[in-house]
Amino acid sequence: MKYIVILYFAFTLTTVAQNDLQLEPKLENCAWIAGNWKGEAFGGQTEENWSEPSGGSMMATFKLINDDKVSFYEIEIIREVENTLVLQLKHFDSDLKGWETKNETVDFPLKEITATKVIFEGMTFEKISHNEMNVFVDIENEEGDIQIVTFNYKKK
Repeated sequence: MKYIVILYFAFTLTTVAQNDLQLEPKLENCAWIAGNWKGEAFGGQTEENWSEPSGGSMMATFKLINDDKVSFYEIEIIREVENTLVLQLKHFDSDLKGWETKNETVDFPLKEITATKVIFEGMTFEKISHNEMNVFVDIENEEGDIQIVTFNYKKK
């Protein structure tokens, strides 16, 4: 019995160490984000559709639905820039009127990548399983305080 406990402990430590190992800032290391994801946040239903890496980027559309109506959309990209990755997005009202000015984007520079996390400054993607992920977004409220909003997604 003692040997089983020791082997289990060693296996657990090895698995945790592999998941925490920092990976190169390459799109293929965050390709697990690709897919059609659905969840709930902001009191409504959310949908995020990520493409596979191609052409040096991944792209996504996001939609929030409240009371059977679209509240807002986002277009997002993760792209390779100067040996790192950056996540950029733009917000749109339900009628596609942009929140940011024409040439402005909301940018999230990469901090690190592991086997189960892609951590940008202000946004983190966490792989729970092949069919589930969490996205944590830092959102500043009117008082200037940062709140972390969690999006739990299931792949559809």
